[in-house]
Amino acid sequence: MFDKTYDVRLLGSENSEGSPVKKKVHSLQSPPSSGSKMTSPVKSPVKQSHGDRYIPTRAGRRMLDFSMMDCSKISSTQQGTKRTRDSAGTGDNNKDSPVFSTLLRNEIVGVNIDDVTNDEKRLASPIERSSFLKFNMRSNLTEPLSPYSVSPLSASSQKLLRSPRKPVRKIPKVPYKVLDAPELQDDFYLNLVDWSSQNMLSVGLGSCVYLWSASTSQVTRLCDLSTESDSVTSVGWSEKGHWMAVGTHKGSVQIWDVQATKCVRVLEGHTARVGALAWNGDMLSSGSRDRSILQRDTRISPQFTERRLAAHRQEVCGLKWSPDNQYLASGGNDNKLFVWSLHSLQPVQTYTEHIAAVKAIAWSPHHHGILASGGGTADRYIRFWNTLTGQPMQSVDTGSQVCNLAWSKHASELVSTHGYSQNQILVWKYPSLSVVAKLTGHSYRVLYLAVSPDGESIVTGAGDETLRFWNVFSKAQNQKESRSILNLTTSIR
Repeated sequence: MFDKTYDVRLLGSENSEGSPVKKKVHSLQSPPSSGSKMTSPVKSPVKQSHGDRYIPTRAGRRMLDFSMMDCSKISSTQQGTKRTRDSAGTGDNNKDSPVFSTLLRNEIVGVNIDDVTNDEKRLASPIERSSFLKFNMRSNLTEPLSPYSVSPLSASSQKLLRSPRKPVRKIPKVPYKVLDAPELQDDFYLNLVDWSSQNMLSVGLGSCVYLWSASTSQVTRLCDLSTESDSVTSVGWSEKGHWMAVGTHKGSVQIWDVQATKCVRVLEGHTARVGALAWNGDMLSSGSRDRSILQRDTRISPQFTERRLAAHRQEVCGLKWSPDNQYLASGGNDNKLFVWSLHSLQPVQTYTEHIAAVKAIAWSPHHHGILASGGGTADRYIRFWNTLTGQPMQSVDTGSQVCNLAWSKHASELVSTHGYSQNQILVWKYPSLSVVAKLTGHSYRVLYLAVSPDGESIVTGAGDETLRFWNVFSKAQNQKESRSILNLTTSIR
């Protein structure tokens, strides 16, 4: 007789409900059972099932461009992950992220991009960014490789890898010069180092102020306050570099003519030490331990020009004028950051997010109205403020006391010096806030910082009684001169 299970075993291994059917395994060499006759099987009508999957032919070397998500999102996610990982390191390894993401799109999606710059412009366009569930069949996706090519990559990817890339700037990890600075005080609230526009470095050591010429390496002593039983608590150069202000422990401010080596004026008014100085043209602002800020014109008698700003409740330890000389930022031991206007005796903005003393203050020369500030040991944050709107912006936890901040003149970068407990120098890229370089060498808190007039080097001072010079910033790139028919010099040969 005909085996009833033969038809089921022949037609498939699934029943009508989609569950698998148990099959008996028979050897091909085993003879048929004695109870069955050798008859030809009867074919039952088979119901054909048509699926809804479309499997394209892959004759080319790449798949068709059926992108389920925008490739720009993939690239931005990769770069964001890389940025997070670089914030704890040096940040020099993120240079290959755009190239790598573009290479992936070339080989997987087949966009055939041979320049990263053109890729960024393409992703910025609204047409290319709206690529969700886009089925695109382009002829260049299936172009065959050359039979003589030894690389598995496409011609566009090979051109992309051969294209020149911007060289990575390497910051030296060691200082190029170290000077001894005996009696350099280890006091967080003082400002004893400044670099003039005439390339002269001033340092307050004990009761004396010394000048060091960066051009000739000559050292001269400007003044000695030991005869007055006083000591130096702050120094500050005027913008032209001819005058220097010296704040003292007794609360006076002396104005010195550097070329004549002569004290031309003594400004009284403070009742405690003057730890912060800031010039605005011929106007000098001084912050004191008596919690006040005095603004005086050095050309005429102070009794006609003195402005007293009283808002801090503890010592004023940080003062900086904005690049347009319209606003003064002040930080104090009361954890407050104030922004003052030239036309008001009350602060126009108040920031209270810091939970430690605010000494480190720096205005951005590249972004109008952007102010950076750093907190002390209990805070450790660098915070950025938009003084145009009065709103806080970004912040980053540095892990140690922030002593000083300074922006680069040539690029959107800034440097910070730190105390407890790292005693290090960090170079940041803004606005990504990734660490470009980490410099170590001081064994005490890096309390003092000044930037060279050319904007390339910085000098740092610490309680280890040394001054260290570092190359941290690069020169500004020469911009190409725009050709115009109105500029007659461009036509001269």
